[in-house]
Amino acid sequence: MAEKSEVFEQTYEAYLSQIAGLDFPFIADTVGVKVEGDHVVIPFFGKPYRVSTKAITDPSGKQPHLSICVILCKYLLMCPLIEPLGGNWMAFKDFKDAAPLVQAFSNTVTRPIAEAFSGRVSELEKSGKKMAGYTPGEEFPYDLCMQFDALPKIPLLLLFNDRDDEFPAQCGVLFEKRTEKFIDMESLAMVGMLFFEYLKIESRP
Repeated sequence: MAEKSEVFEQTYEAYLSQIAGLDFPFIADTVGVKVEGDHVVIPFFGKPYRVSTKAITDPSGKQPHLSICVILCKYLLMCPLIEPLGGNWMAFKDFKDAAPLVQAFSNTVTRPIAEAFSGRVSELEKSGKKMAGYTPGEEFPYDLCMQFDALPKIPLLLLFNDRDDEFPAQCGVLFEKRTEKFIDMESLAMVGMLFFEYLKIESRP
């Protein structure tokens, strides 16, 4: 446990040292974050996280799980010089650097969501709304379609078909093509895993 904690701290400190090289006011508009003093506020699935060169904190002021720290730091560090246009939804497997992680994404995101909410579309919708999910601007031929703002410039689209007499429940989780300009695929896979975890939490009675 101590060794794990040491690795956590080393990784955490390494990211904070990289963050120290950023000009927050310069990148703020491109990545859609708010600068407050010496830190930036980044909404992650609707909850405000604060990132500075000294610490990363969640809405309660505590240090979040390392996966969230990594996602937030990568999002800031990969800020493109020019904001790419949005649109063009893609499955995780279709991003050019996603190949090594495609199976893991299926095993930890889309398949678990399909299995957990099979026969429970209304519960999935309620959980999604608790996470500030909303109706997307375009229509899709699915039993449930919800859009989420994972990060300011990274929307996530949930597509869900419930089970029927012939097929089991199926789930798709899509991102805009420009997502790869804002974050790496390993971090995006973690975004997907956390999305499923948050849905599970919100579905509990």
